[in-house]
Amino acid sequence: MTTGSFTWFKSSYSANGGQCVEVAADLIASHGVVPVRDSKIQSGPVLVLPVTSFSVFVAEIKAGAFPA
Repeated sequence: MTTGSFTWFKSSYSANGGQCVEVAADLIASHGVVPVRDSKIQSGPVLVLPVTSFSVFVAEIKAGAFPA
């Protein structure tokens, strides 16, 4: 997968602590997937999740399923 043309962003809740992920919404409509990468290693591997899995993951985070 070539990731150079994606528009990457991280949550507005992210601090500058370096423990952030970035997502790209470019493939949601066309392929039904959400690319995710480590914001510290932008040239590193990209995890591609199905939209439904990513949505469940985000909902679980918001519900407090992964306490700090």
